[in-house]
Amino acid sequence: MIIALTVVLVLTSLLLILLILLHKGRGGGLSDMFGGGMSSGLGGSSVAERNLDRITVGAGFIWFASVIALGLLLKANNS
Repeated sequence: MIIALTVVLVLTSLLLILLILLHKGRGGGLSDMFGGGMSSGLGGSSVAERNLDRITVGAGFIWFASVIALGLLLKANNS
């Protein structure tokens, strides 16, 4: 179980790095390389940006849950 949670933690960490770099920052960022800089500034976010936000938040929740679960398992094994 500890190995499985460690693998999930590593994979979600890498996924979060990628997803955060894809977000549009103040000056563009890496998302401009993939067409993210083409959005209009009329006040709403595009569907792709909203989906990217949802995926990032979901990956963050999975990462957080795996950190907590791994910590609890390691604490239970040491006592």
